[in-house]
Amino acid sequence: MAVKIAVANQKGGVGKTTTTCNIATALARAGLPVLVVDCDPQANLTSALGVDRIMDATLADAFRDRDMELPRYRVNDPTGVTVDVVPATPELASVEVELQTKLGRELRLREHLSKIDSDYDFIFFDTPPSLGVLTLNALVAAEWVIIPTEARFFSIQGLQMLNQSIEEVTILNPDLRVLGIVLSKFDRRLREEKTVAEYLRDRWGASVFDANIPTNSKILEAASSGVSIFAADPKNRGARRAVKAYEALAAEVRSRAA
Repeated sequence: MAVKIAVANQKGGVGKTTTTCNIATALARAGLPVLVVDCDPQANLTSALGVDRIMDATLADAFRDRDMELPRYRVNDPTGVTVDVVPATPELASVEVELQTKLGRELRLREHLSKIDSDYDFIFFDTPPSLGVLTLNALVAAEWVIIPTEARFFSIQGLQMLNQSIEEVTILNPDLRVLGIVLSKFDRRLREEKTVAEYLRDRWGASVFDANIPTNSKILEAASSGVSIFAADPKNRGARRAVKAYEALAAEVRSRAA
């Protein structure tokens, strides 16, 4: 059975999508079968992996129809790495409203995945910046949560709120645990970020991943081009730094989830 990991934070702009995309790709580069599920109506993960150019069914269709198979699309990036994707569109926002009145609304994604999770070693869920029905579906379907956060004081509140939400979700999914907190967009040159990073490691200890993701324009440029950072120009110094950071993070994810 697959290791299922939700990448979540109720605060937006902390790097959930790039974290999901690049950890998944790093694991796929190691030869592991990987599926990513875009649970966010903004569909940034779908675009970051270039799926929006080829899809004819999405997660919204699967949420509406419990009997259909999850629509999966196989994406080959320019380096030859393969990742399967369940895509999203803005239509997911309407589906979230529709599900509010449905019984078992938090269980739909888990039900769909139960039919296919033996096909993969890892399944990742990219989630919207809220604790609505879509994020709840991901947390109920997952075993683990990765929490990306910026090393800024105003980001700590979002981290604490998510920890409280995870405790509440364990009523529906008692096996859910935090795999780790990852510092994203980290700029070690800034005093505030170094101070917050030290606080996070003091407060949450080993829950904070050793690997930090540096602030790096190449990560966003790659996502905007519909590829992971691993398909960026290998001659670029910033791209090489980002690749090493995500490789280190993926190795920690694999070790902790074993």
